Amino acid sequence: MMKFAWDNYKQYALGKNELRPLTRNGHIGNMFGGLRGATVVDALDTLYIMELQEEFQEAKDWVESSFDLNVNGEASLFEVNIRYVGGLLAAYYLTGEEVFKSKALELGEKLLPAFNTPTGIPRGNKKKLYLFELKSNKQFSNRTMSLIEKPQGLYPNFLSPVTGNWVQHHVSIGGLGDSFYEYLIKSWLMSDKRDVEAKSMYDNALEAIEKHLVKKSAGGLTYIAEWRGGILDHKMGHLACFSGGMIALGAQHAAKEQAQHYMELAAEITNTCHESYVRSETKLGPEAFRFDSGTEAMATRLSDRYYILRPEVVESYLYLWRLTHDPKYRQWGWEAVQALEKNCRVEAGFSGIRDVYASTPSHDNMQQSFFLAETLKYLYLLFCEDDVLSLEDWVFNTEAHPLPINRTNSSLKTGVQ
Repeated sequence: MMKFAWDNYKQYALGKNELRPLTRNGHIGNMFGGLRGATVVDALDTLYIMELQEEFQEAKDWVESSFDLNVNGEASLFEVNIRYVGGLLAAYYLTGEEVFKSKALELGEKLLPAFNTPTGIPRGNKKKLYLFELKSNKQFSNRTMSLIEKPQGLYPNFLSPVTGNWVQHHVSIGGLGDSFYEYLIKSWLMSDKRDVEAKSMYDNALEAIEKHLVKKSAGGLTYIAEWRGGILDHKMGHLACFSGGMIALGAQHAAKEQAQHYMELAAEITNTCHESYVRSETKLGPEAFRFDSGTEAMATRLSDRYYILRPEVVESYLYLWRLTHDPKYRQWGWEAVQALEKNCRVEAGFSGIRDVYASTPSHDNMQQSFFLAETLKYLYLLFCEDDVLSLEDWVFNTEAHPLPINRTNSSLKTGVQ
C-alpha cells in the first residue's frame, strides 16, 4: 500500500503537497505558506522504516535538490511544524544524514518569528508547539508559561497570544485540542521523565477530562464529549480517537492503583472508536459521531460522514496492541486495511471518501500526506515486532514522526536493519 501510494505520488505529483489520484495531478493548497513537497517530507521516515530503500532515496534526493525554503506566505505554524520539521527531524535521527538536520534547522529558524508575541505563545497555532531541541541550538528549547486559571481544570482551545486570556470556552479532545494533551505526556517521556511540569499538567488535565467529559452511552459505549461554556455536546470526532492510545501510554506511568483503571478507560474508548467503524457500510469511521437522540457512535449530519484517510483509530490500535498484546487490536487493524483497500484504493493512489455509510463510495480525489506519514506507518508497526521503534526509545509526534527519548550517552535501537 505504501509503495502504491508513493509510486503514484512520484509519477503524478512529485514536488506538490498532495496527490489527486482521480485526476492524476498534484495539489498545493495554502496551508503551508508556499512550501512544497509535504508528501515527500511526511513519507521519508515511513519509507525508511519499511525498508523501501529505492523509494527512500528518491525522497531524499528530492529534499537535497528541490526542497526550496526561500518562500514567503502565511502558513499554519502547527501543520508546518508537525509535518515538515517533524518529518525532517525523524529522518535525521533514523539515518544520521546531515541534509535532514540542516533543512530542519533552516526551516525552524523561519518559524521563530511567530513566537514574538507578548506572551511567547506563537501566533497561528492553537496547540502547544514542540520543536525538538538539537543540542547545538538552544534557541529551539521548549517554551512554557503559566496559564491563567482554567475553567473546571479544562483547557479551552482558543488562547490569545497577546493577552494570554482564553478567547472562548470550547474544550475538545479532538480537533484544535488533541495534540496539546498528547504533547504533555510525550514531552515528559521525551525528556526522559525530567519535565515534571508537563507530567503534572497531563495528570491534572486527564483528571478533569474524566470528571467532566468522559461519558457512557445507553448502549454502554464510553466516549469523550465536547464542552462549550459548561454545556456538553455529546459528539466525538475521529481526531479524538487518538486518546485511547494516549491514555494507555500514560497509564504505564501512573500510580499502581490508577494504572489498571486508565488501561480500562483506554480500551473502552478505543472500542468505541472501533464501533464507529463497524457501524458504517464501508467499515471506515466518519469524521465525527454522536451519542444523542438514540444515536450511538454514528454520524447524524451529512457534513460529518466523510473519511479522509485519517490515522487516529489505528494509532490507538497500535498503542493498545503494544501495551496489552490482545490479538483483537491486530484483527481490528487488519479490518481497517481491508476497508481501505476496498473503498479508498483507486487506479492511481488512495482517496478519501465522502460518505462512509454509502454502499458505493464517492471519492474526494485527495491522497493526504498524513496517510503515508501516519495511517500506513501505524498499521505497519501494528504488525511488526515491538522492538521496531520501541516505545521505550522513541516518542511519536502528532504526525507519527518518531523522535528519540533524550537520554544522555544512550544508543538508539530502531529495530530497522
